[in-house]
Amino acid sequence: MGWGSAGIKIFDPVATALIKADAPDRETVLIGIISALQAEDWDTELDSLDRFLTDPPTVRAFAHHGITP
Repeated sequence: MGWGSAGIKIFDPVATALIKADAPDRETVLIGIISALQAEDWDTELDSLDRFLTDPPTVRAFAHHGITP
């Protein structure tokens, strides 16, 4: 069984904070977070991606892992 709450509890708040801070390396940071969450069997990546479709660095971070809209 996958980890369905990882997006709501971890990824989404971190991605939101990075966007609000206008972090210049957020794509790199998010690539690392996505890798770590997937290693723990994250299974709701598409739900998180859908919430951040308007942020190109986040979309690219997901695409780096083969997750596309």
